[in-house]
Amino acid sequence: MATDPLSVANQRVVETLASRLRRRQVVGSRETALETVLVLRQVISKVRFSNFDQLVEIIRSVGRKLVEAQPKEHTVGNTVRKVLHHIREEYHTASKGTAVVSTSKDTLSIAKFVLQGQPRKQNDPQKTTLKEPHDILKENDADDPDAFARTLKPVLMEAIQDVLDELETVYDNISKNAKDHIHSDEIILTIGKSSTVEAFLKAAAPYRKYTVIIADTAPSYSGHDMAQSLSSAGISTVLVPDSSIYALMSRINKVMLGAHAILANGGMFAITGSLLAATAARAHSTPVVVCTGQFKLTPQWNLYHEYGALDFADPSSVLGFEEGNLVDKVDVVNPFYDYVRPELIDAFITNDGDHPPSSVYRLIKEAYDDEDYEL
Repeated sequence: MATDPLSVANQRVVETLASRLRRRQVVGSRETALETVLVLRQVISKVRFSNFDQLVEIIRSVGRKLVEAQPKEHTVGNTVRKVLHHIREEYHTASKGTAVVSTSKDTLSIAKFVLQGQPRKQNDPQKTTLKEPHDILKENDADDPDAFARTLKPVLMEAIQDVLDELETVYDNISKNAKDHIHSDEIILTIGKSSTVEAFLKAAAPYRKYTVIIADTAPSYSGHDMAQSLSSAGISTVLVPDSSIYALMSRINKVMLGAHAILANGGMFAITGSLLAATAARAHSTPVVVCTGQFKLTPQWNLYHEYGALDFADPSSVLGFEEGNLVDKVDVVNPFYDYVRPELIDAFITNDGDHPPSSVYRLIKEAYDDEDYEL
């Protein structure tokens, strides 16, 4: 298109979020995903388009701007891909004039087996349908250029609402089977403060008596906040220094980690210290499980095996500048994330059931369309 289809208001909304992402005013996988969905909903509700290809290109252009603003927050691109996937489904359904309903008579397939873990898709049989004669989709209508957008937008809003509902209920859906994964008198090790792991452990507390050992995760020391939160919920909690992880691993029954992003090969980016815990667990044959939402599934591979995502924090928190003589003689590295290889992970506990790392590629295939891997 020769002109930018985004209105001035929409451009302002997109640039505002891009600026907040760039300045790290919005951080965290779930928070960035929610902000992205809300911006996309606002853009689609106001934008003008006369055919489906224009709409897809508008959404992609918004996605590219947001991803370029903060490429380290992978859930921004994941959310745009998810919205595009849902919108294509609604468009194809509307084009055929059929309702979007769950199939009643079951035929066995892997896709339907996976979908059984998503109650929102089973319990939401009624959708906006396009059955009336005046609701027929007409692309590139010269007499009424806005007819296509006006007819399609109601179902698009419902598609975006599905994505938003999934994000808002992700902790509850992951935690609903917590008592089946945690057993009485277990000793569980975790790293830092993950909201997903925190919700998972708290959900099992009323049913099981267990102990959580938390590494303090220097230099951020986010493990202190996690220990305080779990302790206030009545969970037996022990805070230990990172250097104790290997020595304690022989007593650990399970290692439970959070994830920043899950990659296509089944590996993941996770908070610094996760690789240390997973490697020690492998040496002691201790299972490693990862609690994560499927919105963190990323159709990318890690090309940097030394440091996860090549994202670094301020080195002064590791070695202060007051150590002047030493600072001149060493290179100090303080990465945000570790890259944990798939062979170090036993299972992903997601809002759509439990999956081994070898199944991640299939989940990505079902969550996103191939043409959206590159926005």
